[in-house]
Parts: sequence; C-alpha cells; structure tokens
Amino acid sequence: MTVLCKVSEIEEESARGFDIDGQSVFAVKKDGQLFVYINSCPHIGIPLEFQPDEFLDMEKRFIQCANHGALFEIETGDCIAGPCAGQALKAVPFNIEDEHIRLI
Repeated sequence: MTVLCKVSEIEEESARGFDIDGQSVFAVKKDGQLFVYINSCPHIGIPLEFQPDEFLDMEKRFIQCANHGALFEIETGDCIAGPCAGQALKAVPFNIEDEHIRLI
C-alpha cells in the first residue's frame, strides 16, 4: 500500500496533491473526513489546479477546476456546475492506518 501522508498533515478545509507512480491524486479534508480523488477533470482530462495544492474554491465549499471553473462536491466528487456537469471525479480507495492515509 502506498502512503500519502499523515492525516494531521492535511488541514481542515484544505487539499493536498501527490504524485504516486506517475499518477496525480489529491486528498481533501472537510468536517474531519478525508476524500481522495484522481487529479483529472472529467471535462478534458487535465489537472484541476494551476498552483500546487490549490484545489478548492474561495469559500472552500467545493473542489474547483482552475481551467474552466467546474465545481465538484467534496464529499462525492460530483460535478454540479461547469462544462462537465453530471460527471464526477474518480475516487481513490484508501484507508487510515496508524494515522497514515494509505491507498488501497
């Protein structure tokens, strides 16, 4: 299993990106829960962020694609606005073991 980081290394209402064996993923923490997704917009398959770890909108309520402004629900990855409305980010299975986020 691949370890991303410790749970405590991701602050509440923030996200952090990782490159794992050539695959870009990111983890988001909201209301104490973690969510991990592939860093690829379903619209055209490009990374969601322009700046490292900048995955959330200004209010930190949604994941936002920096390219075309698509908004995704943090909890589900569902696109609720933008050119890929009705599509979703691909979730990455993980577990937490000894305070570490581990991809399955």
